Amino acid sequence: MDVSFALFVQQVFSNPLLAITVLLTLGVIFVNGWTDAPNAIATCVTTRCMNVRAAIIMSAIFNFLGVLIMTHLNASVASTISNMVDFGSNTHEALVALCAALFSIVVYSVGASIFGIPTSESHSLIAGLTGAALAIHGGLGGVNMNEWVKVLYGLVLSLAIGFALGWGICKLITVACHNVDRRRANGFFTGAQIFGAAFMSFMHGAQDGQKFIGVLLLGVAFCNGQPDVAGAVIPIWLMLLCSTVMGVGTSVGGEKIIKSVGMDMVKLERFQGFSADLAGAICILLSTVFGIPVSTTHTKTSAIMGVGAVKRLSAINFTVVRDMVLTWIFTFPGCGLISFIMAKLFMLAF
Repeated sequence: MDVSFALFVQQVFSNPLLAITVLLTLGVIFVNGWTDAPNAIATCVTTRCMNVRAAIIMSAIFNFLGVLIMTHLNASVASTISNMVDFGSNTHEALVALCAALFSIVVYSVGASIFGIPTSESHSLIAGLTGAALAIHGGLGGVNMNEWVKVLYGLVLSLAIGFALGWGICKLITVACHNVDRRRANGFFTGAQIFGAAFMSFMHGAQDGQKFIGVLLLGVAFCNGQPDVAGAVIPIWLMLLCSTVMGVGTSVGGEKIIKSVGMDMVKLERFQGFSADLAGAICILLSTVFGIPVSTTHTKTSAIMGVGAVKRLSAINFTVVRDMVLTWIFTFPGCGLISFIMAKLFMLAF
């Protein structure tokens, strides 16, 4: 499959459906960098290791590097997203359905914000692709369960392993630094937490960037008359495009999100913030290596809850836990249903 930049530009200008698909995908990447990436630096800012603007710039840089470097080394998440559904052999119909799936993410996100329902771009993307595949096949024949089951693994990983690593790392540091002078410890963990926030930002880019690279690769394949991305190699220009858009989105900020994740859920000290960052980043790294799509927001949130549980369970704001569960309950059926309907309408219209 030809994935040269010159041909891609030519196809975008000659195929309105591909152009819409690309614009919607880049828009979602931008929003992801804007709304999700601040989670990576929330604890670093709220423990006053870095000021907001410096942390956002750092996060933008490491999100960019995460998409670029990790996709080059291990693109298994992009492969999972590209192969989790089958849009059939009619590539024109497949491109229409893909466009509908992306449009449904926008519709669902706007509707959810109006009604105050928490959302996850990662879960919305997975639900949108699945709903569109169901619309084309009229049943589960378009869902590759061997790949889709990794989504379920991701739900467990983001909650259970994120929580366990957060608790374990924080507990280990608490025991190891029991007799260490507090001022010396704070000095060390200031630098350690900046490292942890950079690591978390890098892994956010590596995980979430790959999801949307997989979608763009599907669009290019359909436009080239191929029903799948078998044998395709992700080009450097595509990695640069997605990483740049995510980096720009991150640079816009997200101070409200930083406050919500870093302060409203658990009141953290610097060593606790470092524990949460390190736990979240390790969990996302493991998921990325094995091609398991996870919500970086939920992974970081679970790690923070694990850190809070070292003190006592009552230190956790369980309203945030409720929001996570509501995201799972509403996003998959909600966005999936909207995508199913949109795909049917788009196929009739185009």
